Amino acid sequence: MSTTKAIAYTNGKIFTSDDANLYADAMIVEGARIKWVGKEADMPAGDYERIDLNGKRVIPGFIDAHMHPIMLADFSKKISALPPVVNSLTDLEKKITEVREKQEAGEWIQGWGYDEGKLAEKRSPSRYDLDKGCSDSPVIIFRTCGHVNCVNSKALELAGITKDTPDPQGGEIDRDENGEPTGVLRENARSFITPLLPATSDEEKIDEIVDLGKLLASQGITGVADIGCLSDGDVYGYYMNAKERGFNQRVGIYYMWDYYWQDKDFVIPKEQMDGDQQIHVAGLKTVGDGSFSGRTAWGSEPYYGSTDEYGISVCSDELMESAIAFCKENHCQYSMHAMGGAAIDRIVNRVAKEEKWNEGETPHLRIEHTTEPSDEAIAKTVEHGFAFATQPIFFYAEIESYLTNLGPERTKKTYPVKKLLDRGVNVCFSTDAPATSWAIPSDPFPCLKAAVTRYAYDGTDCGQDQAVDIETAIKLYTRNAAVVTGLKNAGQLKAGYHADFAVLSDDILAVASEDIDKVKVEQTYIDGKKVFG
Repeated sequence: MSTTKAIAYTNGKIFTSDDANLYADAMIVEGARIKWVGKEADMPAGDYERIDLNGKRVIPGFIDAHMHPIMLADFSKKISALPPVVNSLTDLEKKITEVREKQEAGEWIQGWGYDEGKLAEKRSPSRYDLDKGCSDSPVIIFRTCGHVNCVNSKALELAGITKDTPDPQGGEIDRDENGEPTGVLRENARSFITPLLPATSDEEKIDEIVDLGKLLASQGITGVADIGCLSDGDVYGYYMNAKERGFNQRVGIYYMWDYYWQDKDFVIPKEQMDGDQQIHVAGLKTVGDGSFSGRTAWGSEPYYGSTDEYGISVCSDELMESAIAFCKENHCQYSMHAMGGAAIDRIVNRVAKEEKWNEGETPHLRIEHTTEPSDEAIAKTVEHGFAFATQPIFFYAEIESYLTNLGPERTKKTYPVKKLLDRGVNVCFSTDAPATSWAIPSDPFPCLKAAVTRYAYDGTDCGQDQAVDIETAIKLYTRNAAVVTGLKNAGQLKAGYHADFAVLSDDILAVASEDIDKVKVEQTYIDGKKVFG
């Protein structure tokens, strides 16, 4: 029997995300759980170890409800094609050349994060740009959104992509005026290249996850949804092994159904689905369309400057139906990436025909991004208890692409958080890291700033009527994110909940909204254990 004393944290400014007890100045933690939260004057008597919070602001640990941790960990070793490292195609060519000089001909060179809006040339790279950096080895650079890749001529040759290669279902090969591939591959056309990329060993992946956990802890992130890997590896096993090596965050895993749907032996063991565990399997993920910044999201109206360009419908009916059937049978969540209005309507209308197939407050359908939901989709979402996981960081960081692809007025209507909350939608926040056009894509503070100010990083007005206050933004990044991801007893500072919290450098509830991104995390605790600071 443990003889460890309970710890009383006192003299703090505690924001709990619990509407029944939103503000406190003291908290008692016993082992991994919170025993009591409230006013110090009302604290139950006891023999406590005491920690003085010195008037610091304390909040629940952030839960990033939509990110790709394994991809983020892997990308950290690749060329970053984002400012301040890469500001032009010339910079990118130099980076590719530097990598080539350190390795043999024929070895893959990989990079991530390019955003044509942030490049001096204001255009996407092509095979010929990448060829200038290296022509005797295959090169691939992932666009920031993760839905578009650019490869060089050597990679096209290895993949067998020529002028005569047809577009795959749900994908496009960009071509020049002569019909030659430009090297840009959109949506399912990326599958020509994916099997050719060098595999990271299981040991390397596990070590990368452990290292990523340290970065997340420094950002106050105590829980995440792994919303899909671009492979069929043993995702659950990676996290369980990382846990043994010191990875602390809570994780809800979503399997990318594309890689499993034809595997008749694929199962999710019931014991892996308990959301009160550190690592649990939440359900399945499919991709319904692309991205607005990549001009592939499937919208209900055409892109700016076009009359007939609506984006790409990526997920086949067969894949979607098999995912719904699996989730119903296994009582797990279904996650659908849907940014454009047409993609959102499609999945909402389909699942609205079903009864809720899982238990508790966790939504059976969560829709990712939901950039332009229709009024009908919003109403059905509320009626049927679906949820939206959205990312204010997108318009904040990718404003150049949004203005080019949607125009200024339509951009202001994207990610209508205030409207969704007013109508009763279950909404939560996240970053989609690394598919975020920001140098440190998992940082929660720019995302919060975007939601509260509704200005992009360059000062562009992104719809002031959709701004929310900082308290609401934190709730969406903690309490609501836990519910949507199926993390039990997390996301609030409340008796019986996991003692996951962050101590901040400044009072985020009091700083000017334009300074929210200057706030830092001084300490992070998970299950009552200090994991950062």
